[in-house]
Amino acid sequence: MNLESNKVTVNKSATEVFNFLTKVENFEQIMPESKQKFEVLSDVRFLFQLKGMPEIVLEQKDQEAHSKVILGAASEKLPFTLTATINEVEAGKAETQLLFDGEFNAMMAMMIKNPIQNFINSLAENLSQL
Repeated sequence: MNLESNKVTVNKSATEVFNFLTKVENFEQIMPESKQKFEVLSDVRFLFQLKGMPEIVLEQKDQEAHSKVILGAASEKLPFTLTATINEVEAGKAETQLLFDGEFNAMMAMMIKNPIQNFINSLAENLSQL
């Protein structure tokens, strides 16, 4: 299952957005209002929970300097990645998009598609407010 957020413009350079997203503690600032729990587990891992959803542990999997940050689920039960692409559009402005890629059976995909789409749209929108 592949989902994409809207592309958003952040009034920061690509380097600043990249640096923000590579510090896992910063994700608390862009979580949706439905966040019930957020906990930093290490320099590369954090746990969060949204209303009506199970706890999810995300960890940094990979990064490309100033253009991409890839997070992935720490659990094999929900195998997915969340990739932030970052493009400098002009000095001090970066366009960012979140891409969700997960492997789920058809029934699970149908149940989680809308909540996940709303989640990544909310993260992107909150990122644009920085």
